[in-house]
Amino acid sequence: MSANLFRIATCSAALAMTLAAVPSVRAETISYKVALKGSDEVPPNTSGGQGTADLTYDTQSKRLTWKVSYSGLSGPATAAHFHGPADAGKNAGIMIPIQNIATSPAEGSATLTDAQAADLAAGRMYVNVHTAANPGGEIRGQVKK
Repeated sequence: MSANLFRIATCSAALAMTLAAVPSVRAETISYKVALKGSDEVPPNTSGGQGTADLTYDTQSKRLTWKVSYSGLSGPATAAHFHGPADAGKNAGIMIPIQNIATSPAEGSATLTDAQAADLAAGRMYVNVHTAANPGGEIRGQVKK
C-alpha cells in the first residue's frame, strides 16, 4: 500500500471511530395542550371563563411557541404569563410574559433558559390569564405532558 493510500485509510478509520463515539443529538418537538379554568387558580375562583394554551417546545433550539385562547372572562384580559417554578396548587413568580393577551388568541414564542426548560419538562410551569376582577389570575392551567 502506498504511503498516501495508507494515510487516507488511517484518516478514514479515525474519522469513523470519532463519529461513532459522538452521541447522537435528537431534536424533539414536544406538544402540550393546557386547559385553563378558574378552579385551577390558587385560591380557586368561580369564573365562568375558560381557555386553552396550545404549546410546542423544540428541545434543540429551546424555543417555546404558544397560542392562548380564552372566552367567558369577567372582563378583558389585562395580562397573561407563564409562571414557575411551581407544582400544581402552588403559586410562583412570572417566568415569561405572554404579549397581546387583550385579544384571543394570543400567539408568541420565547427561547427558554436551561432552568426554564428543566421546569417545563418537570411540569413546574403554569399559564395564568389575569383580569381586573381577578388580578391574581382568573384562569390557570398547569403545563404537563
